[in-house]
This record gives sequence, structure tokens and C-alpha cells, in this order.
Amino acid sequence: MHWYYKLRSLWYALRYRKLDTTTATVPSTPKELGIWGEEIAAVWLRRHGWRIIGRRVRPNRRDEIDLIALKRDIIIFIEVKTRSSEYFARPASAVNAAKRRALSRAARSFIHKHRDPQMIYRFDIIEVVSHPDDTPPTIRHLENAIAIRRNN
Repeated sequence: MHWYYKLRSLWYALRYRKLDTTTATVPSTPKELGIWGEEIAAVWLRRHGWRIIGRRVRPNRRDEIDLIALKRDIIIFIEVKTRSSEYFARPASAVNAAKRRALSRAARSFIHKHRDPQMIYRFDIIEVVSHPDDTPPTIRHLENAIAIRRNN
């Protein structure tokens, strides 16, 4: 449970802007790193005019959407991929076919529950790459990275 309290304090610090995301220390475990990356991505999206309407949304039993953001009439489903380095590959390369199917399933379920014909829906990937030398993380926003599949 120790990791839970560390994550909770990090979340509160980010939420209430007591922590500068550009110099925040990078967590050591993969779970903490993923949550840290989602927080960094949410702050980055807010600074670019997006409103976060959902975090870790589970529209059905088995799938999860990391972030859902809204700007004017566009809703984006965001998969955040965080890595401590790009030595082997870029973070977005981890979104394989099975993950794309799961994201499409989750998005279709969300759209089915919240029907709004006026909205435009799309999938984006945000890559967050931390750096060991306390420099700000590299953030890349890949728009329309995944197509919503109609089946399966």
C-alpha cells in the first residue's frame, strides 16, 4: 500500500498545482510511471485548451481509456504511453493490434452510452518520455493515431 500513498500525494500535488510538472521526480515503478505520465499528459492538454472529462474510464468490464478530453465539438479518446527512455522504440509502438481493438471497443461502448450526434470522436496517443537528468519530459501528441473500428 506504500505506493498508493505516494501516488495519491503526487496526484494531489499535480491537481492543486503544488508540483511543477517540468521538474517533478520521475517515479521508479512501472505503475507509478504510467500514472505520472497520465498526469503530465492531462496538465499538458489543459494548457493547450482541452478540458479533461474522464480519467481511467471503463465504459465496459474489460477495457479502459486513459483520458477523455473535450474541445468545442471534438471528443478525443487518449491513450497515454510513458517510457523512461526511447532506447528500444518510441512509446506509441506499444499500441499493437490487440490494444487498438480494445480501445475501439471501449470507445464504441462510451459512444453508445453517451450518444451525441453533434460530436466528432477521434483517437489520439500522447507519448511522455521522462529524462533522468531532471529536464522536462518530452511530450508528443499524435492526433488521429487510431481509427475506431466498427466490429470487434
